Amino acid sequence: MAQGYTPGLRVTEEAVIRRRRHLPLPGTVHVRVGETVGAHTLVASTELPGNVFNVNVANELSCRPDEVAEFLTVGEGDAVEVGQVIGESKAFWGIFHSIARSPVGGTIESISEVTGQALVRGEPLRVELDAYLDGTVVEVEGDEAVTVEARGALLQGILGVGGEAYGELMMIASDPADELTEADIDEGCAGRVLVGGSLITLPGLRRAAEVGVAGVVVGAINDADLDEFLGYPLGVAVTGQESLGVTLVLTEGFGKLPMAARTFEILGEREGRRASVNGATQIRAGVIRPEVIIAETRAPGAGDESVADDEPAGMDPGSEVRLIREPWFGELATVTALPEQLDTIETEAHVRVARVRLQRTGEEITVPRANVEVIQR
Repeated sequence: MAQGYTPGLRVTEEAVIRRRRHLPLPGTVHVRVGETVGAHTLVASTELPGNVFNVNVANELSCRPDEVAEFLTVGEGDAVEVGQVIGESKAFWGIFHSIARSPVGGTIESISEVTGQALVRGEPLRVELDAYLDGTVVEVEGDEAVTVEARGALLQGILGVGGEAYGELMMIASDPADELTEADIDEGCAGRVLVGGSLITLPGLRRAAEVGVAGVVVGAINDADLDEFLGYPLGVAVTGQESLGVTLVLTEGFGKLPMAARTFEILGEREGRRASVNGATQIRAGVIRPEVIIAETRAPGAGDESVADDEPAGMDPGSEVRLIREPWFGELATVTALPEQLDTIETEAHVRVARVRLQRTGEEITVPRANVEVIQR
């Protein structure tokens, strides 16, 4: 029987992971090939041009645009500070006094005698990239990019929010079915990556952000709680750019779903180690998955699996899969059969289907193959 292919969800103890750290503009690379780096190591930096602010000098000084040059105290290219006087006029022997000030610190970019306006460009915005992973620099691309390679455990989630973070892995749950609540989180959790079980509550997530938890890895969350925490409906957009104070990675989905036993076991075995987490998710073309990476300190082994290029996974009877559409969203299952003939689903579309047995209940159901993803070990 021909294999069926479906997007894969990686949960593996031994992998070779490469992450490219790319600057938005050319800048300075601070590391070299072969150098060992920590997640916190600065690998590259650059400066983005500051924002431009408009000062209507003619209006501030009550003069014509072509008269502005007479009253300016600065010229194009001059550095200015916040609130610095850039133009000043006096009338009737100094009785009436008008001034124009710079709204920001920066540089006078241009002065127009046509509009009577001055443009002030703010201070450059510094961008710094850390390594994100504990690993080795394996490639440097001029003054723009660095590739860091790490070896260790890679666990991909089904959904996440928040960007890159890292911290010591801390097991809060003792069982994959445990809930993570506000009472479980105290000041000692600051800067750590917490591992829960089946669910994190809204008060628990807010508490995590309040105390400065780096990341939370948990089975699921109620969708209404996540929307309330975000302040807007999540929708289907790309995530990872949210400024929430904490990164959240869901390994199973929405509702109350126990974390997969193997995922929970891998995390538990590595408690106390540094974990790198990223909640960035994209479920459409160019799939991006939230991830947890725990780098090893040992030398590479023969059993390591390279995941730099994510290839589709084969699905066969016996494959472990996760269902990614309602009404079984987040359920783990085992493939029992892959019928060759097309089947008609509720929408009256004719599609290829898979017969799967739900691990939680033992029920056997038929689902479109597009609605499952293989869990790769």
